[in-house]
Amino acid sequence: MASSSSPSQIICVSFNQDDSMFSVGTKDGFKIFDARNGRLCYEKNLGGFNIVEMLFGTNLLAIVGTGEQPAMSPRRLCLFNTKTGASKRDLNFKTSILAVRLSRKRLVVVLQDRTFVYDLNSTTILDEIETVPNTKGLCAFAPNSEECYLALPASTSKGSALVYKASKPELICQIDAHQAPLAAMVFSLNGLYLATASEKGTMIRVHLVAQATKSHSFRRGTYPSTIYSLTFSPSVDLPDVLVATSSSGSLHMFFLDASRNARRQANTLLSSVIPGSVTDALDPPNHHVIHHVVTTDIKSCLAVHSVENSQNSSKFPALKTVIYIVTHDGYFREYLINTTKSNESSWFLVRELNLLDSCSGSPKQNDQHID
Repeated sequence: MASSSSPSQIICVSFNQDDSMFSVGTKDGFKIFDARNGRLCYEKNLGGFNIVEMLFGTNLLAIVGTGEQPAMSPRRLCLFNTKTGASKRDLNFKTSILAVRLSRKRLVVVLQDRTFVYDLNSTTILDEIETVPNTKGLCAFAPNSEECYLALPASTSKGSALVYKASKPELICQIDAHQAPLAAMVFSLNGLYLATASEKGTMIRVHLVAQATKSHSFRRGTYPSTIYSLTFSPSVDLPDVLVATSSSGSLHMFFLDASRNARRQANTLLSSVIPGSVTDALDPPNHHVIHHVVTTDIKSCLAVHSVENSQNSSKFPALKTVIYIVTHDGYFREYLINTTKSNESSWFLVRELNLLDSCSGSPKQNDQHID
């Protein structure tokens, strides 16, 4: 999504499907970076961009302009080939495009009151989903899952989501997650879990999609805060961690590993006799915070690069988590967070890059970003 309040040139930020690369859209054009080494792989100056989405490490991009250039209307989606430097296909819509998601088989385009699902190769419309007013273009997509799960808001008054199979496409279930409207949601790598946060931002919940039930509930804080980015670690089973950034400028890391959440079994027993609002407060407190990671109220985009278990005989092995953060004030940061067997954490900043610096990453115009 575009940043309407950022004082910088950055309008949008997005990681690709395996978090190995990220794109930055500015008022002048867009840039593609390799997240693993910070190298600027490709840049194009075509005017402002609201959306720049990659397809893994291929030459295909889905881009949407801000409208400053006649050919870059916010109602036009351009499938752009970085190898040729030209459009492969344009798709035009009646209203502004608010979000785009890609998988190897599907293209999802989110408008304010409807969402389109396309076959990516033929750009044939497979489904047109009428939605509640979705002014923020909120959606979650699981491009690495076999079914290409898609989640969209189900209400403007409460935090409910409709989950679809974009591969079919068909509606699977409705998940009622929060009392307040949704502000963020994300699937795990395999699409089996959906994490959500409401506009209050005090609680973050994880749901088992197949059963439309809550599996975890975490308290981010007592005071309201806008969740800017929410992401799971890249695990094919139950992810190890869930990470979030918010308008408070802090980074929050939550453990999903049941062995670390020793209180969960007791809470499950209590939940049958204690109201949900109370058991939420009793849910596992395995919550680690890094303060002042981002300037307050500056938007950010997260990716968990890796989570490694230290080899030891402890019941609770130590974890090493590598996290990438791209901020809308123009910085890329890599953090290493160490969590000990006693659930104590330490962290340090591994790298910081100025993405708006013309010398950053030794850029070369029109380099391909294909792997």
